[in-house]
Amino acid sequence: MKANFLLIIAFLFLTNCKREQKISSPDWEVISSRLQFKDDDGKLDVKSGNFTYSFEKNKVPFHKIILLNASLMGFVSELEAENVVIGIASPEYIYSEKIHGLVKSRKIQNVGNEQKYDVEKIISMKPDAIFTNYIASFDNTYQLLKNNNIQVIFLDEYMEQSPMVKTSYIKLFGKLLGKEKEAEERFNQIQKNYNDLKKIALQSTSKPNILANEMYGDVWYMPGGKTFTANYIADANAHYILKDNTEEKAVTMSFEEVFAKSKNIQFWVNAGNHLSKKEMLNINPFYGKLDVFNKGKIYGVSGREKQKANDFFESGVVRSDVVLKDYIKIFHPELLPDYQLTYMNEVR
Repeated sequence: MKANFLLIIAFLFLTNCKREQKISSPDWEVISSRLQFKDDDGKLDVKSGNFTYSFEKNKVPFHKIILLNASLMGFVSELEAENVVIGIASPEYIYSEKIHGLVKSRKIQNVGNEQKYDVEKIISMKPDAIFTNYIASFDNTYQLLKNNNIQVIFLDEYMEQSPMVKTSYIKLFGKLLGKEKEAEERFNQIQKNYNDLKKIALQSTSKPNILANEMYGDVWYMPGGKTFTANYIADANAHYILKDNTEEKAVTMSFEEVFAKSKNIQFWVNAGNHLSKKEMLNINPFYGKLDVFNKGKIYGVSGREKQKANDFFESGVVRSDVVLKDYIKIFHPELLPDYQLTYMNEVR
């Protein structure tokens, strides 16, 4: 149950958040309205959401870091910088086999979970920095860490709605971990792959209709028309049923509202981590009334899942090109005949 609950929370974080910030002046490397950084007179200045940081050049790159979110591990792993990680929260939600090996050998310590972090252990480990998403309920914990001279860096990658913008957070990790060249190379390659795949998708003359996400209780949290899911579907040359919606957050709908819009749907994607249609019907019998449930194809995000860990929310955060490739394979399989799905799985 806990794994399913966290999967739900992850989807809602990814589709239900929006924050307005001003774009900085041209001398900043602007990743998005939420993240910018620049080198300035021997310092590295960073603006992340509502937070600002200034690091003296002799303080970076970091050599000992702690990560409190699995999604952030994706950036570290992509840069092959796992050796600088000395602590993680909730290792059971980390997919990376290399990280699990380092945990087993005690080179990486478990520093608690989303219910309670082991603050005393974190302080004793003396990390150069802690990376985490900002959660207001942990303000007292963050302040205690800061009072002990531990740098806490808040990142909002989960709020970004452009797949490639989310990927570009790797540039900041490159700056902070001494992997700037590698980060630029990886970003450029992923961006090239992504753009090439968009061109391949446009070769198809068909544009199937798409339904996304699922119900939680009595509410269907449908991705808004400007969310990352909607953007992926558009880039994969398909027609999302809420494509004209202007929200960057989830749109709450009843089953009846979704049913009314679900005629002529060929594909249902991001249908949780279900492994069978029978399982879906046991959770919500109303699904059986949808034409796409009976006549179309349904895909979840359990292609790379081990117990509580799901790589879609780890490496998939960085590898937007691979996620897009999965969507294209689903919507236009004839365009990628030899490719096998990575993060997605068909629910039968």
